[in-house]
Amino acid sequence: MTLASNGQATIIRTERGLTIAGTRITLYDVMDYVTEQYPPKFIQGLFDLTEEQINAALAYIETNRADVEAEYQIVLKEAEELQQYYEEKNRDLIARIAVKPPKPGTEAAWEKLQAARAKRESKV
Repeated sequence: MTLASNGQATIIRTERGLTIAGTRITLYDVMDYVTEQYPPKFIQGLFDLTEEQINAALAYIETNRADVEAEYQIVLKEAEELQQYYEEKNRDLIARIAVKPPKPGTEAAWEKLQAARAKRESKV
């Protein structure tokens, strides 16, 4: 646990894991961007954190790197397992939805979506 200048805890453990006090943002959310080497100001703005909150989160991560990293790997594994479960469970539904024609009045938006998807796939 890290303390702010006013003596209040800034990093707490909740049912969601290590969390920035007063928010629903976990250190694992922040770790997604730390591991990709995003600048602290970007992460701060992305999550609408105060400077004190982002500094506390980054300091806690740095000080407890091994423990936070171990928990982060567990969170990533669980998220991947959940994604695979729901993709498999909903595979038929997703396939049925994919072949349905667009609803009347949404054709222009549908065409833009298809063009964007084609452009993205051509880059890969």
